[in-house]
Amino acid sequence: MKAFVVKEIGERKYSADLTEIDKPKIKEEEILIKTTYSSLNYKDALSSQGNPGVTRVFPHVTGIDVAGIVEESNSSTFQIGDEVIVTGYDLGMNSNGGHCEFVSVPASWVVPKPKNISLRDLMIYGTAGLTAALSVNEILKHGVTQGKVIVTGATGGVGSIAVSILAKLGFEVTAISGKEDKIPYLKKLGAKEVILRKDFDIENKKPMMRETYIAVVDTVGGNILAEALKQIKYDGIATCCGLTSSFKLNTNVFPFILRGVRLIGIDSVEANIDKKIQAWEKISNSFKIELEELVNEISLEEIKDAYENILSSKAVGRYLVKIS
Repeated sequence: MKAFVVKEIGERKYSADLTEIDKPKIKEEEILIKTTYSSLNYKDALSSQGNPGVTRVFPHVTGIDVAGIVEESNSSTFQIGDEVIVTGYDLGMNSNGGHCEFVSVPASWVVPKPKNISLRDLMIYGTAGLTAALSVNEILKHGVTQGKVIVTGATGGVGSIAVSILAKLGFEVTAISGKEDKIPYLKKLGAKEVILRKDFDIENKKPMMRETYIAVVDTVGGNILAEALKQIKYDGIATCCGLTSSFKLNTNVFPFILRGVRLIGIDSVEANIDKKIQAWEKISNSFKIELEELVNEISLEEIKDAYENILSSKAVGRYLVKIS
């Protein structure tokens, strides 16, 4: 079968390309999925370079998301012909991922396809959409249902989807992006205001600034998150899910002890399966958005070039990989 495979060819040297490999065999409590769609994420791009923080087992098939139809099943939970999705856990990290024609996975990782949504649309969302939905859900759980919110890294997968969901729910969205030419794109997604990264990512020595935003969806970390925290209103909330700017956070306690601000970490990889199922149900209903503005549909043959775009920060929205 066809698969996008990363191979170790020397000490800290790797190759990544489309090749032929054997169709996997399933073990007890596993299922075999005939892949229809997958997607590309930043973590996939890192894996394609042999990043040891993502992948240590080679040869390796990339793809932390997969959607398809059950081809074989050794689980009583899923039957042949069921439409299913898998995101996160070890998929595409040290277990072979979704960038292939067939993939075997533990049944405990699998989510049945929700009603009211196609497998194609589910993979446009993918891990990025699940992360965005979990972030928005934390804001709603905090009791915040309206007002000005800020989304950092807004042209990325998580950011783009978060902008769209928040705008649909009636929030006034401010998007932060380093891509000036994508301001019209962000406005079309629903952003009321776009602030360029160079105008926001300025280290300010003041421990707090004027209260402006009731919530923040941060996808980049670093100084951008630190500056956003200073501008959150009393009893506001920030969610944090990424580190493309930096894993470091140089902040102070004043927003937390004087304004009651909460900072919530978001992890969509190891979230328990029930939490994922609930989030996917919301995505297929109240969080459902128009997706075609977000999507770049590609084939397995085009993955390598797409990874270069992701790693060079040229990617916008979501890459959807059509397998079969």
